[in-house]
Amino acid sequence: MRISRLADQMSGSEIIRIGNAVSEQIRQGATICNLTIGDFDPQLFPIPAGLREGVVAAYQAGQTNYPPAAGIADLRQAAADFLQKRLGLSYSPADEVLVASGSRPLIYTAYLALVDPGDRVVFPIPSWNNNHYCYLSGAEAVAVPTQPKNDFMPTAEELAPQLRGATLLALCSPLNPTGTVFTKESLEQICDLVLAENQRRGPDEKPLYILYDQIYWLLTFGQTEHHDPVSLRPALRDYVVYIDGISKCFAATGVRVGYAFGPKVVIEKMKGLLGHVGAWAPKAEQVATAKFLPQTEAVDEFVTGFKTKLQATLDAAYHGLKQLREQGYPVDAIAPAGAIYLTAKIDVLGRRTAAGEVLATTKEITAYLLTEAGLAVVPFSAFGAAATAPWFRLSVGAESRASVEAALPRLRAALDKLG
Repeated sequence: MRISRLADQMSGSEIIRIGNAVSEQIRQGATICNLTIGDFDPQLFPIPAGLREGVVAAYQAGQTNYPPAAGIADLRQAAADFLQKRLGLSYSPADEVLVASGSRPLIYTAYLALVDPGDRVVFPIPSWNNNHYCYLSGAEAVAVPTQPKNDFMPTAEELAPQLRGATLLALCSPLNPTGTVFTKESLEQICDLVLAENQRRGPDEKPLYILYDQIYWLLTFGQTEHHDPVSLRPALRDYVVYIDGISKCFAATGVRVGYAFGPKVVIEKMKGLLGHVGAWAPKAEQVATAKFLPQTEAVDEFVTGFKTKLQATLDAAYHGLKQLREQGYPVDAIAPAGAIYLTAKIDVLGRRTAAGEVLATTKEITAYLLTEAGLAVVPFSAFGAAATAPWFRLSVGAESRASVEAALPRLRAALDKLG
């Protein structure tokens, strides 16, 4: 069979590959604590009752035809109002807000709207899917390694040498896969770099844009605050495209309602691209979301309870790993600040299994933990990091606190078996 070069050379998702292996183990009857996919078990984390009822009512009312290409007007208005009220960001629902079926098509169309083949796209590693979007758009991927001492968030010092001549800087906070966030000072420094780079460029040069994925911004814990570029530096307004939506903050990954907002000239081109692809959010779900977002009390009540439950599970994993570290095991963790993820260190590279196999990469560690501990995690190598970087993402949306706590003794036993 003859296929395109793009399809032939495209790499699949390592996360999905691991998830398939987990599903097979579960099918065979194994007890697995599945911390792989960034999704939610609806039995543990159902969507808000008001949103669910709105979806049902919209279908019953016959809202099953094509929505407008940019999203229904009521939803674009509700999203704009939501952003204005909660973040102080002012964007026109008429031509600066775009709705799609989740954040993925919005990220992809932002790449296609901004990046020409050969353009430089700068992004930190670990980060989610930027390497794949660079490949699909023909961009030159400029991956910038980050450090655990900075909670794996990129710093201005790390990014500065790479921004000269770049077209896009892709950022995310709270960050997938780490569950960590930008501090105000750190993001301000990065924003100032972008402003300085754009001031340096001539009128015929393409500017440096920021793609700012804040899909998890409502899910921050404790005293952690979310920050965004335009709020910190209003002069960046013409150069920032935001990715947002309800998928994570309402445990509504399958409802498929995302929205982007940014400068009119970019959003209009993204709308045109989506019009050809047809990646619209279903109309009934748009109608329901438009009615739910303005319900401040219901939204706040849901998010508060949701975050409390998520944080309890994340904290159980975090404190469990810290206790193992105190007992001398080669593990560690970074305190969760946002999203649904915990950054864990499991440094057993070079150790031997009972069968005499050497764990030479984190891919082999992942397989060992799945088999010996019934613990499914994703190595940072799936997010662009080196195959020998001993860091892993633990995603808690599909497991209970009790399940996580039950997995920790199994992890300890698996570590004890290594030579």
